[in-house]
Amino acid sequence: MSEQVPSELRYTSDHEWIRVEGEVAVVGITDFAQDQLGDVVYVDLPAAGTDLEQGQAFGEVESTKSVSDLLAPVAGVVEERNEALDDQPELINSSPYGEGWLIKINVADPSQIEGLLDADGYQGQLP
Repeated sequence: MSEQVPSELRYTSDHEWIRVEGEVAVVGITDFAQDQLGDVVYVDLPAAGTDLEQGQAFGEVESTKSVSDLLAPVAGVVEERNEALDDQPELINSSPYGEGWLIKINVADPSQIEGLLDADGYQGQLP
């Protein structure tokens, strides 16, 4: 299995990733997740200002195979949603760690990030 698992990111066991940029965290789904989903055809994301709890569903990714909930890796307030995905949901497939990011969150409790999986931990739980 040649899934990409960038070492600088943190991960959830539900296949979301998070990249901390100062007080803001960028959230997306992993290469493994997009591969399992197949061709992404629609993404439902929350508006800026939405308050999220860690583990709360904040949207959905719809593919040709299924619909999957997106779960917040940390608590915080949505600062920005990736508007490009409204017209190009396939960016999640082509660039899961780049242009296919989902939301940016103002992190409420930075210690929650430490509780997430590192790249080795995430890779170790993949089938």
